[in-house]
Amino acid sequence: MIPFNRPYLTGNEKDNIAEALASRKLAGDGMFTKKCHAWFEKKYGFKKALLTTSCTDALEMCALLLDIKVGDEVIIPSYTFVSTANAFALRGATIKFADSQADNPNIDPAEIERLITTRTRAIVVVHYAGVACDMDRILALASMHNLVVVEDAAQAIDSYHNGLPLGSLGALSAFSFHETKNIICGEGGLLAINDQRYVVRAEIIREKGTNRSSFFRGEVDKYGWVDVGSSFLPSDMLAAFLYAQIESLDQIQNERRRVWDRYYQNLVDGAKRGWFDIPFIPQYATNNAHMFYLVCRNIDERTKLIDTLKLNGISAVFHYLSLHSSPYFSKVHDGQKLANSDRYTDCLVRLPLFSELADNQVDMISDLIMTLYSKACIS
Repeated sequence: MIPFNRPYLTGNEKDNIAEALASRKLAGDGMFTKKCHAWFEKKYGFKKALLTTSCTDALEMCALLLDIKVGDEVIIPSYTFVSTANAFALRGATIKFADSQADNPNIDPAEIERLITTRTRAIVVVHYAGVACDMDRILALASMHNLVVVEDAAQAIDSYHNGLPLGSLGALSAFSFHETKNIICGEGGLLAINDQRYVVRAEIIREKGTNRSSFFRGEVDKYGWVDVGSSFLPSDMLAAFLYAQIESLDQIQNERRRVWDRYYQNLVDGAKRGWFDIPFIPQYATNNAHMFYLVCRNIDERTKLIDTLKLNGISAVFHYLSLHSSPYFSKVHDGQKLANSDRYTDCLVRLPLFSELADNQVDMISDLIMTLYSKACIS
């Protein structure tokens, strides 16, 4: 069986965890947490990097930092994971769902513009499959209407927009280190802060609403409850695991790109024939090889493709269900059709992609797909 994902281990994770154990500092903000923070800030130019227990927690911190309240509107793509919207819904925001672009699942800037009102507070973009949204247009809209941009960069580590790292463009950004991502620690996340005015309060919110971080730096003589917050710090053992991963980032990325490129070469002819669509990388974006997907012509075709691959020992999976038509939200949706989001919901299928996937396995998967279509087994 070829799984959809297999977490990659560099071989240094155990040594780092052993070092963390030997230090007897196992809670948050130990030596490996500090190493990770410094690495992300230097590598990508974030003003402040703060590890969190998940990308979901990083997004919830964004909503707290922006003081989102009942009546505020937040624009979010419908084709995304529930955490993107839930973080803001928890604060009472009115979620305004935007459609995706026709040529890729990222949020459509024209849709954002259509949804902006006097009550809009923030635009949340999701860099699907690690491919940048059209940030020039989105940032221009945000500037014009005095809105904050939050990047959900869960899938976007080490990917760029016109030479700038994703996660460095919005005021706030959230990354994921879930075991399905390019670099991992099982469960984990990162809040990246690019606007200095949020830095101090982010530390407070992350430390249960206390100024504990300032206390440990010697900036105050005691710490106490000074704001709302929660416990968003991961164990330093998770940071130790993650640090082994980021030290091997280039190797991991090279292997993932090898797999992605081979899929592309093997399947591009099928896309040219109109059998399916393959990922589109805009000129302003780079490809971090987080995901390789096909967009089938209809849901029945996708179901048959997934079932056929499964019968041949290959695990391929669909992805998000449009949030605007979810059981929770559909009762308050304004009824507007989001055709592209629904198309990706019904037709997108993700192929196995992980660092240790061999070339001959990629070829086997690709050959099976091409054979199915060339023999008209799928129609």
